[in-house]
Amino acid sequence: MATSKRNHIDFPVLIAVLVLMVLSLGVVYSASSTMALRRYGESAHLLNSHVLKTLLALALLFLGIMIDYRKYRKLTKLALFAAVALLLATLGLGSAIKGATRWMHFGPFSFQPSEFAKFALLFHLATLITTKGALIKDLRRGYLPLVFWIGLVSALVMIQPNFSTGSMILLLSLVMLFFSSVRLSHIVVTAVAAVPFLVLYVFLAPHAMRRLQSFFDSNASWGSLYQVTQGIIGFGNGGIFGLGPGESRQRDLFLPEPYGDFVFSIVGEEYGFIGTMIVLGLFFLIMIRGLKIARHAPDEFGRLLAVGITSTVTLYALVNAGVTLGLLPTTGLPMPFVSYGGSSLFSTAFAVGALLNISAHTDLHPRASALPEGVMPMNSLDRKTITVY
Repeated sequence: MATSKRNHIDFPVLIAVLVLMVLSLGVVYSASSTMALRRYGESAHLLNSHVLKTLLALALLFLGIMIDYRKYRKLTKLALFAAVALLLATLGLGSAIKGATRWMHFGPFSFQPSEFAKFALLFHLATLITTKGALIKDLRRGYLPLVFWIGLVSALVMIQPNFSTGSMILLLSLVMLFFSSVRLSHIVVTAVAAVPFLVLYVFLAPHAMRRLQSFFDSNASWGSLYQVTQGIIGFGNGGIFGLGPGESRQRDLFLPEPYGDFVFSIVGEEYGFIGTMIVLGLFFLIMIRGLKIARHAPDEFGRLLAVGITSTVTLYALVNAGVTLGLLPTTGLPMPFVSYGGSSLFSTAFAVGALLNISAHTDLHPRASALPEGVMPMNSLDRKTITVY
């Protein structure tokens, strides 16, 4: 296997992620303090948990940076098998919360296997597409094996039931296929064929039907729109500049669990329109830099992996923002690096670490190397180094 020189990682992506993590500490504390005081008798109870999770996520982020992304090619199949096994185990042994069996508990620890399965699938799709090469254009031998894994993982997540995450896994997989050498006609047929199954699922799943009816029905009851309405009120309270850190009104028992899926509303209320634009701007920066990393990746595997990771972070952020603003049906998807939680934070942090490792193998951030003795620097008589391109 050809080797490549390690350069600097993409610092704009790293800085954007770190800023989002630091911001989440203040926002989660403000959003959770009232509820934590009522439930646990301590306003900082959920903050303490979030701080520990954020520190672990930072460790996973830098672990991902340190591991050569090319080593994952030998591990993606095993990881995907493990993910499918965990999803099956969740259906039989998982804990039901609010009518959905999405969590696995191991003593005091719990996690959502769907978050691990999401990235395991994307990593393995990158491996399969790269390994098959030109054969990927063949429907039976190249493309259908991809569809099998996409359908299996998406279906196992949806029957938990978790329609939002399952449909996002399907969408992210199609995005990765679009950026590969897969025939566009195959992707279009797959997307069209998936529509009847998604529609049937919505009709058979009461929770999904209620959410869609509430979104499209202008005469929907107050109760069905309560959470979205309270979130929009939070944005209205914030105005342009916001009420200030810790001054949210909606967190005080108006907005249910504002530190989770609707944390972006608290950002809008306390930091105003300017604060929300800064947060979205950070995700936009991650998207632009991530796609640039993909374009300059040294191989097909790195390119597809960068596309998959970047698409996951940015699409999750956009969907979450759209939900809190009432532009999309309620989904339950977290805002990456900002919402309270563990499973999504851990898996996304490690994946972004892998993205940054890919960036270190590109020519975007070359290291400076010392000139041989006696060789004069170019364009300067007093420079000691020259940048290698």
